[in-house]
Amino acid sequence: MARSEQADTQEFWYRGKVTRRRLIGYGTAAAGALGATMLVPAPWQAAFGQAKPYKIGTEQPLSGAGAAGGKTALVGLQMAIDRINKSGGVNGRPIELIVADDESKPDVGRRKVEKMLDEDKIDVHVGGFLSNICLACMPVFEDSKVVNMISVCLDTTLTTTKCNRYSFRVHDYAPAQAVAFAPELVKMGKKWHIAYADYSWGQSTKDAYADQIKKAGGEIVGTTGIPLGTADMTAFLSKISGNFDGLFGIFFGKDGVTVGNQAFDLGLTKKYKWAGDGAIAESTNLPALGNKIDGFIGINRYLPVLEGVLSTPAHKKFLDDAVVRLKQIDPSGPLPDRYVQSNYEAMNAMKLGMEKSKFRGREDTDKLIAALEGLEMKEGDDFPQGDKVLRKEDHQAFIREFIYDIHDGKYRILEVVPKEKTMFPPECKFSA
Repeated sequence: MARSEQADTQEFWYRGKVTRRRLIGYGTAAAGALGATMLVPAPWQAAFGQAKPYKIGTEQPLSGAGAAGGKTALVGLQMAIDRINKSGGVNGRPIELIVADDESKPDVGRRKVEKMLDEDKIDVHVGGFLSNICLACMPVFEDSKVVNMISVCLDTTLTTTKCNRYSFRVHDYAPAQAVAFAPELVKMGKKWHIAYADYSWGQSTKDAYADQIKKAGGEIVGTTGIPLGTADMTAFLSKISGNFDGLFGIFFGKDGVTVGNQAFDLGLTKKYKWAGDGAIAESTNLPALGNKIDGFIGINRYLPVLEGVLSTPAHKKFLDDAVVRLKQIDPSGPLPDRYVQSNYEAMNAMKLGMEKSKFRGREDTDKLIAALEGLEMKEGDDFPQGDKVLRKEDHQAFIREFIYDIHDGKYRILEVVPKEKTMFPPECKFSA
């Protein structure tokens, strides 16, 4: 092995021929070539002797429209698994991660999930980034009777009308965010126009905010859907006009950068109050948004700041580790986003469930489901974001939310909404 490759594998050893740089670097060609690769932290391999590893599958967009977020999501998983294995594994067994690039395409994602289940024989799955891919893959986990811990996807229906007993979501969803944010939005202005990414997540999130803004006494005067991956949004944004108070955006990744910059250039963010889903202004987007995002008011489950309730030793450890790892895939040194956080905590939630159920493998899937239902997670090294609970009735977690603005390119927390004030009635009915 070349010296550079040895350096690249000091933290992680990958079975197969994929180096660390090729796996999580920003080159899309290498990411697109990735099939399913097994990972286990090398320094801890010998310590487990002949113990059989747990195979944890993860489907992530390492190429295509969701690639930037998928790669930071994978960093969060790596952080958790490295820490778990360093601490003796789960039930005395190491974690081995099998990574599949869904290429940001539902058909590819479903096909690769089927391969992980049928050929790689994964025990559980932790992952899923784009909601349309999560929706395509959830029935596959149900058919195979394998637990699926969703780590990013936010589409409302995943834990409502399309829920199933094998899938869990350990982070928030649009109705909870909307319940927390809508009263503040209506204080800012009564009349709102919603611009959104026109696919499953954007559509369901738009519906959730429209409903809650109306319940809080506001009005939706119009909506504008923009296709995912639209490089020039001016044709859509230039049609937004009229007598209303605020423009609310629902976008993520590169689309978040695009809408932030182009809405500013068109004068929309000066003419109207400018607010939206925190994915628009993730830490990884801030450099490309520059001062054009100043004044934006958002909501997010996670902010990479050491202030207020987030000024804890556990969060500092998480933040410091994430910064080092992210700099290895992006020399500009971005701060961790919510995708790092939610994947890190999703893996730790799975660990707790596996320990509580004494999980051995797929034969214990029912025991694992029972252990995860109603699981309470306490703030600390495993869950630096804060306390959370995984509701039994619909496998949806409830967590605290942060309402913030951006001033001089930095986050300022305006309000911390406790998880109890984000609750939304369950709408799930599991099939027999």
